[in-house]
Amino acid sequence: MAVASPARSRPVTGPDGTPLNVLQAAQARINRVFSDFPRVYVSFSGGKDSGVLLELAANEARRRKRRLGVLVVDLEAQYRLTIEYIARMLDRHADVLDVYWVALPLNLRNAVSHFEPQWRCWDPDRTEQWVRPLPSWTHPDTGEERVFSDPDFFDWFVPGMEFEELVPAFGRWYSHQGHSGHEQLTACLVGIRTQESLNRFRSLARRDKRTHDGHRWTTWIEGGLYNGYPLYDWRTEDIWRFYGRTKTPYNQLYDRMHQAGLTIHQARICQPYGDDQRRGLWLYHIIEPNTWGRVLARVQGANFGAAHARTTGNVLGRIKVTKPEGITWKEYAYQLLESMPPPAAEHYRNKIHKFLEWYATRGYPGGDIPDEGPATSKQVPSWTRVCKTMLAYDYWCKGLSFSPTSPQAYKKYQEMMKRRRVANPLM
Repeated sequence: MAVASPARSRPVTGPDGTPLNVLQAAQARINRVFSDFPRVYVSFSGGKDSGVLLELAANEARRRKRRLGVLVVDLEAQYRLTIEYIARMLDRHADVLDVYWVALPLNLRNAVSHFEPQWRCWDPDRTEQWVRPLPSWTHPDTGEERVFSDPDFFDWFVPGMEFEELVPAFGRWYSHQGHSGHEQLTACLVGIRTQESLNRFRSLARRDKRTHDGHRWTTWIEGGLYNGYPLYDWRTEDIWRFYGRTKTPYNQLYDRMHQAGLTIHQARICQPYGDDQRRGLWLYHIIEPNTWGRVLARVQGANFGAAHARTTGNVLGRIKVTKPEGITWKEYAYQLLESMPPPAAEHYRNKIHKFLEWYATRGYPGGDIPDEGPATSKQVPSWTRVCKTMLAYDYWCKGLSFSPTSPQAYKKYQEMMKRRRVANPLM
């Protein structure tokens, strides 16, 4: 195991000043979490990183004779091998785990269709189209079913919630589940590694964030709820070295991905239709043909996404985009809007109007932004950037610096934008 450090620039040391490798550093962090937090749970996806994290946390809980919560958010369109691995790991540590395997109707991104820009996993109105039946996991000792698919079980759950809303809501709920019923200091352990993306590194390295006792590998969420990232400085090689040396079970899906030609750095597990995840759609029909057939029928555009997700150009707005000869980028943007289904076009018009409105007060009167400009720069406005956002099926317009709108607020947002577009027509 390599020596650990926040950015691999200086070693992490123990109390006696001895340098720690990444495994020892992670174990020390998990030890600290269990010492400081009355309630601890792991967010377990069935991936390679969360598998290591669950193994280490369960071992620490067993050593301390403590209980460890586990949150599994089942997104329906997942590989059979992943579901089998999740069940295997829960069985392996059942003696210390309080399992919450959640299979609820969540709204998820579909980045391969303007006709169905969002889809709802475990939609009770489309049971015959589900990719797979509801999972089942019972505690091997008590026989208690620990899969939660009833939307009424959690009083905070609203059908159609986004994944990003469910996770902190569960954390708030879990922090109140002790004997007292009052909020307790709670840690959610997450298998995020900064090597995987610059955004992940930035989120941990930020100096303006609130942490637990000054530990940069923790982030305050709200109240007494914190996220902890004990594996943040591990490399992909460290993850596989751990599995090789300890013989801990891992998701056999990674073997299939390797056989399909992916490197250890390319192999990742997530729901198939998202903005980044669509690039892995093609793997389904190679690795699990039966699952692929169900994935194909479940959401509009799956076959299109599998065929073109890695294509450069206008098909899915990857890397470099072009416009037809003889028209401006602004005219091309209007053509794209006219070609969309009305609900999708209305959604994009609202976002573009707000984008122009913002820049109208920042040096571009009347929203008169440049026609041509860098399509990927978030510092410079242009109609090129607007076109790339639409071509990329970027429904929430992250390319225009927007964030997703919650389902509860979205209807009010649409009504508000309709009034603003009438009062101040910028497009």
